Amino acid sequence: MYSSVNTIWVLVGAALVFFMQAGFAMCEAGFTRAKNTGNILMKNLMDFCIGTPVFWLVGFGIMFGGTGAIIGGFDPMAMGDYSAILPEGVPFLAFFIFQTVFCATAATIVSGAMAERTKFISYCIYSLMISLLVYPVSGHWIWGGGWLSQLGFHDFAGSTAVHMVGGVSALVGAKILGPRIGKYDEQGKPRAILGHNLSIAALGVFILWFCWFGFNGCSTVSMTGDDTLVAAGSIFTTTNMAAATATLTTMIFTWIRFKKPDVSMTFNAALGGLVAITAGCDMVSVGGAAIIGICAGIALPLAVEFFDKVAKIDDPVGAISVHGVCGAMGTILTGLFSVDQGLLYGHGPAFLGVQALGVAGVILWVLVTMTIVFTVIKVTIGLRASAEEEIEGLDPTEHGLATAYAGFAISDGTAAPAAAIPAPAPSAKVSMDEAVPVQVRTGPKAPASDIKLSKVTIVCNPTKFEGLKAAMNDIGVTGMTVAQVQGCGVQKGRTEYYRGVAMAMNLLPKMQVDIVVSKVPVSQVIDAAKKALYTGSIGDGKIFVYDVEQVVKVRTGETGYDALQGEE
Repeated sequence: MYSSVNTIWVLVGAALVFFMQAGFAMCEAGFTRAKNTGNILMKNLMDFCIGTPVFWLVGFGIMFGGTGAIIGGFDPMAMGDYSAILPEGVPFLAFFIFQTVFCATAATIVSGAMAERTKFISYCIYSLMISLLVYPVSGHWIWGGGWLSQLGFHDFAGSTAVHMVGGVSALVGAKILGPRIGKYDEQGKPRAILGHNLSIAALGVFILWFCWFGFNGCSTVSMTGDDTLVAAGSIFTTTNMAAATATLTTMIFTWIRFKKPDVSMTFNAALGGLVAITAGCDMVSVGGAAIIGICAGIALPLAVEFFDKVAKIDDPVGAISVHGVCGAMGTILTGLFSVDQGLLYGHGPAFLGVQALGVAGVILWVLVTMTIVFTVIKVTIGLRASAEEEIEGLDPTEHGLATAYAGFAISDGTAAPAAAIPAPAPSAKVSMDEAVPVQVRTGPKAPASDIKLSKVTIVCNPTKFEGLKAAMNDIGVTGMTVAQVQGCGVQKGRTEYYRGVAMAMNLLPKMQVDIVVSKVPVSQVIDAAKKALYTGSIGDGKIFVYDVEQVVKVRTGETGYDALQGEE
């Protein structure tokens, strides 16, 4: 007899875990450069589409096709009898799709750490191998009745089985692949390479957090019985608590360390807390979950800095730290904080030892197998895109996609050596007349009928543009050309940090306003502009004045002063 509520619960969980692909896609795209966006999105689509048939053909049988210590069995297309392992009242195909989406999650983690410089065909091959062999074997050890399961190893929803497998695979791949061009200077110091869209990255984090309630909560694979209902509520609560405390901890940690709270690492911390609690979300108290989250919130930024600055492993999105480090740590901490078996609850060290052994065993398995996989790919078809392809971007070179943002101009920042950052000159408050002297002129004040033409270019803070536009309108200037630009002065922009690395030349968003005037004196334009823009701080902007040799109105052919009629 099938249970409607149990089956629906499992299928809802499968749908939520599947939607995590969207979260990963948004996170990875946002944390990388615009010229590789299409490539990132394709990878997150294809690892699911490759993993689904491969897991059906081979992986599921290896994972669940028997009770051997190392592998389950070989059962092409999952045709065997799996009734002994099915959750109560859940049909086989409902359980199958639930396991499939977990497999695809392990594969998609790797793409972020190897982003922006991996051949697409190579990605497809190693993604296939993860779903075909690497994940199913270690998954059998943990969930399929293998040797770790027999020892009492506990990983409720996959801190180790899913996330650490993906994180360690990412570590191996990123190490063999090498860093992106320009990531390190001649002395080996890391350079900040900014992600192009933090809004999209934030959306990805919120999608993942939401879907994690299905990832962890629906892993009860049942919603019948009072005990199960209580357990589901506890799992939802511990999952949420760990994510929240991890996020708070990293925000405070980076605030203290870098003088400002780091946005991207705080996003990462939410995911790190979710990864860490996944192993023991059913075994720990809410207080224990909070402590696990705090541990993840401290470990995450330290791990990001270690891999970036010490190990010299370029991980654009922090996948190794989020999934590998926090996955391993959360699994081991379950041995401390489990209410029924944890060392801190007086139950002895045996369970903690099993948890540590399981983490070590799975790390060894993934290190060996993925080193072989990546090495074979590297020496045969090649793992890394060429330098020319990487510089141009993988969107045009791998997919023939000119841009993922047709109709928009998005500039990817260029890294420069951190050592090149000069200390900003101290800024003293000065008066408006001292800041922009009244004597700034292109000549004597001319009457409106004079035919002399001048171009005034104003570069200003975007927040001041509306005030500038109103000021120009008040003095009779109604024609202007406006562009959004990026730039900095001799101070190289403010010294900022991205993921703990100082940005050498911080190109700040600016508005460039071009005005050609004749009737309105240039001096009046300058005076009105400085009054609208002045704050007395670095970054108020600059005003440039040029002589204009000629102006031609295309529609009528009028030239000079006549061409500007109706423009000022």
